[in-house]
Amino acid sequence: MVDPLLNIRRMSLTYATQRGPVHAMQDVSLAIPRGGAMGLVGESGSGKSSVVLAMLGLLGKGAEVVCDSALFDGVDLRTQAESLRGRRIGMVFQDPAAALNPALTIGYQVAEPLVQHRGFSRQAAFARAVELLAEMGIARPSQVAQAYPHQLSGGMKQRAVIATALACEPDLLLLDEPTTALDVTVEAQILDLLEKLRRERGVSMLLVSHNLGIVDRLCDELTVLYAGRVVEQGPCAELLGDPRHPYTRGLLAALPRVDRGRMGRLAPIPGGLPDLTQPMPGCNFAPRCPFARPSCAEPQALRAVDGRAVRCHRAEEIAGEPWPIPAHAEGAARPEKPMTLLSAEGLTRSFGSKSLLSRLSLKGLKPSTSFRAVDGVSLTIGRGEVLGLVGESGCGKSTLGRLVLRLLESDAGTIRFEGKEIPGAPPLSYRRRAQIVFQNPDSSLNPRQTVDEALRRPLVRFGIASGAEATKEVERLLELVRLPPSYRQRYPHQMSGGEKQRIGIARALASKPDFLVCDEAVSALDVSVQAAVLNLLSDLRDELDVAYLFISHDIGVVAHIADRIAVMYRGAIVEEGPARDMLMPPYHPYTEALLSAVPVVGAHGRAASRIRLTGDVSSAPGHAGCRFAHRCPRHLGTTCDTVEPPIRRFGEGHRIACHLTPEELKAMPPALATAAE
Repeated sequence: MVDPLLNIRRMSLTYATQRGPVHAMQDVSLAIPRGGAMGLVGESGSGKSSVVLAMLGLLGKGAEVVCDSALFDGVDLRTQAESLRGRRIGMVFQDPAAALNPALTIGYQVAEPLVQHRGFSRQAAFARAVELLAEMGIARPSQVAQAYPHQLSGGMKQRAVIATALACEPDLLLLDEPTTALDVTVEAQILDLLEKLRRERGVSMLLVSHNLGIVDRLCDELTVLYAGRVVEQGPCAELLGDPRHPYTRGLLAALPRVDRGRMGRLAPIPGGLPDLTQPMPGCNFAPRCPFARPSCAEPQALRAVDGRAVRCHRAEEIAGEPWPIPAHAEGAARPEKPMTLLSAEGLTRSFGSKSLLSRLSLKGLKPSTSFRAVDGVSLTIGRGEVLGLVGESGCGKSTLGRLVLRLLESDAGTIRFEGKEIPGAPPLSYRRRAQIVFQNPDSSLNPRQTVDEALRRPLVRFGIASGAEATKEVERLLELVRLPPSYRQRYPHQMSGGEKQRIGIARALASKPDFLVCDEAVSALDVSVQAAVLNLLSDLRDELDVAYLFISHDIGVVAHIADRIAVMYRGAIVEEGPARDMLMPPYHPYTEALLSAVPVVGAHGRAASRIRLTGDVSSAPGHAGCRFAHRCPRHLGTTCDTVEPPIRRFGEGHRIACHLTPEELKAMPPALATAAE
């Protein structure tokens, strides 16, 4: 590479701790050319964010960085990072809600770098901030500039963060998981924006992500980190298409693939990261590697293998060998029409004003008094069945999940469980038999309670066990979620994200429920941990005959685990059917748009076929006609705007609410990108 913009050579990082120095990075090298984009992938704890923070000079006390060189356009980052930060190097953090100051307006925060680094007056900086928000694709940027972060959707907040990072027109943009919590359509809009920035401004990028699909779509080069060491590095498409290091293979094997539908069993990487206070002289992935041999205990150097650098002395020897999937006894064949466990009919729930613009209380904007988060939804879930529920944020998925659990009282509609109607204030027996697994175990687990206390509480609450019997039951629950009994005395902060989520699942199972609502239960997990949790949920379904309402914005995950899928938009189900039928035409135009936005590993060339939706869920003028009409790329005119769409039926249980004729729906082209074989 000639004259790279960013050139890091043999960077090592240690943190001082009571247990001794933690070797967070060991001899990490990477180079990014002007206008280039590099992906940085690996499990949590591999050192990805440490690389970014070290380049910015934002490491805390006790951190020591040693490297041969760290140059940005010829400037030494070790001494000049502070002068470059925010001016020539922009940063986009993972959580825009945490990155934005809740007490300051969006316009003030976007303008601040211009005042600090470019000497703009506050008036000129604010005017430029409005222009930047418009360039990010935000409608009514002058009003949004006067809003506060809590008044914006997740996608708008992330665009505001990107606008702030770009205010001083930096040469390099560092992106740390910029789309993790975003809907697939908003994620696609952000990726379009980043591609435009590269194309029109020549901005270089370093993208940290565990989503291999967006890395494949956005990046030219890829660096794979494991426990602080680079294990594979090279052209992104080649590396993901034909990985040579076992760890890269393991990451890909653990990934649910929406383009392949239900894949049977995923292959999570066993074990966990090594103890970084005691770095291994040999391959530090060997304890988890199915291809390991005694010779792996010898030091492993990065070496050239087929156009990329690989830290594995067996790379050529194991070329072409698939990642092994552990044998698993299949559960009993499930009936095609399981006995109905839960049914809901005509569920409706309204809340106060939801619209961004109505909450801004600005001159000329008409406030809206209420909106229907759930609008006449009916659904059934059979015993042992998984119903996947997908849709963008704000479409009513989580509200629907809480309605069927009677955690929220519905304005109208009925819920029946095993044929018996459940009142608004349900009996204790229903609370025991219908439970929920939340998205974020950090907020749903009490940090002051041990695992034993968290799991014991529902046992006592529902009269299942107490005393010594409760202790035995807690140990059984831990075994059920594949954790040892020693975890009883651990607190949440002493466990990894995947382990905490397992405890959340164990707590939901403590009451021996027949029905679980999983609300984004795996969305924030690494691909390997996610695979382990998805396998666990599938196993529990087979072992305990538990039914799930599985809510997610990740269509790949839903396609993998669900028997049936329901697509929700603005409070209603617009399409529902067997999972195998939902990934191919015919489908609702909204489903088509969702599928076209999914980034698929190996399908970068299909990006041009994406359907780009404008606006968002809350931008509709009202409920008359089709609820998707205001964004639909197949809009037919006044019919869609004023007439409720009919229900089109295709095969067993597949229904679509749309004005398009059955023939037109069947003639739709495939929307889902597929990897080149």
